[in-house]
Order: sequence, then C-alpha cells, then structure tokens
Amino acid sequence: MQVVLRKGTEGDLSQVLALIKELAVFEKAPDEVVVSTEAMHHWGFGADKIFDFYVLEKDSKIIGMALYYYKYSTWKGKCLFLEDLIVTEAERKQGYGKLLFNQIIKIAKKQNVKRMEWQVLDWNAPAIEFYKSYKAELDPSWINGKLTYHQIQSL
Repeated sequence: MQVVLRKGTEGDLSQVLALIKELAVFEKAPDEVVVSTEAMHHWGFGADKIFDFYVLEKDSKIIGMALYYYKYSTWKGKCLFLEDLIVTEAERKQGYGKLLFNQIIKIAKKQNVKRMEWQVLDWNAPAIEFYKSYKAELDPSWINGKLTYHQIQSL
C-alpha cells in the first residue's frame, strides 16, 4: 500500500469535504460545516481562487489533507495560514500528518513567507504535542474573534 502526497485537484473535493466533516465531528461541532463542494470548487479553482491544498492518497482513497491560504500581516508581510491539517482517524499515528505538515513548510519556504500560522484547540493534546515536536510557538495570549455569517448580515 503506497501513500502518495500530491497537490489536490477538483476531483478530490468530495473526499476532502468528507474529511472536513469528520474533523468537525472530532472537534464537537458537526453542524458547523456549511461549505459545499461547489463553493470549494469556486474558491479553490475558480477565477477568485483563495486556497490551495495537498492530499495524501492511499489505495485511491484520500486519507489526509492540508488546506492553506496566504494572508498579510501589517507587521511581517506575506504569511501562510494552514486552515486544516486532517488525517482520517483510522490512519493516524503513522506519520501521515508529518508528511502533510512538512509539505506546507516547504511551500512556506519556497514562498518566502514571514510566518506560518494555524490554530489548534486547547483540548487537542495529540495535535498540541505534534506541533510542539516542531518547536512551534503556541501562543495562548491571543483571543480569536469572529462574526458569523448571520451576525454580519444583521449588522
């Protein structure tokens, strides 16, 4: 069984969305996923493209993915934001997350970004330990702010 790391394609979107939904269940927020494959197609492959992703494929099935985009820091300049790093539960603890994370680091180096960022839930001990193994800075002093779609529309 060979595992292939490759750039994601339009044909991968349904399996990628299934991984995203699996992650939402793991993160105790299954009803929060409202994105569709059509929306992902538009934002990942259309004229207004804003994200890219890599997948890990095993026996023609996607078992992991890393989705990222670029953002701009007024203090640092161009940064890369890793939105999601997901390995399906049955395939965890085999080094697949490391393959994906290392690929995103390669992209960050190639793009000469000034910072690579991501978020991790404070209760996700395995993920926290994974990032600590890279000597990553995990900064508890920042509070995440957001307005939901409905909040934005009501303002």
